[in-house]
Amino acid sequence: MKIRDLKGLLFLIVLSAMAGCQTDKTAKVSPFVDKEQIKKEIQAKEDEFASVFNSGEIRAIGYYAEDAMSFAQNRPALVGRAAIVEYYQANMDSISKNNTITFTTNEVFVPNDGSLVVEIGYYKVVDPAGNLVNSGNYMSLFEKRDGKYVSIRDMSTSDLPLE
Repeated sequence: MKIRDLKGLLFLIVLSAMAGCQTDKTAKVSPFVDKEQIKKEIQAKEDEFASVFNSGEIRAIGYYAEDAMSFAQNRPALVGRAAIVEYYQANMDSISKNNTITFTTNEVFVPNDGSLVVEIGYYKVVDPAGNLVNSGNYMSLFEKRDGKYVSIRDMSTSDLPLE
């Protein structure tokens, strides 16, 4: 009788252990994230930003979220899209002077759900004759909102020496 009870208890323990090892079939599986496609999407955002910037129509920038923060060089953080646009508008002459800016997405870091993207990129500013005026690196954090990526944080640094 005791052996039979012991076998029954052992059977219940093994059964419980097996049930505990079962995978949860209702758990959400992370979707496949195509990082190359996301990189192309982010590059398209950068191309659009450069086009708007080069046109001088800064108020049309849809690159930033309303609550974005931008860390410009030698100044406090710019908080909110309106402050970022105001900064660019006020400094357009000193930033562009009829120059052309381009952005190149070098790397993207994307979690499995694709909700955020960290972009590492390179920018270049050339004058109308094609001479290098400024260049450097930047980092942007994008968040997917309403199906589109918007920048919520960015910062950049020039790789040219201070004059």
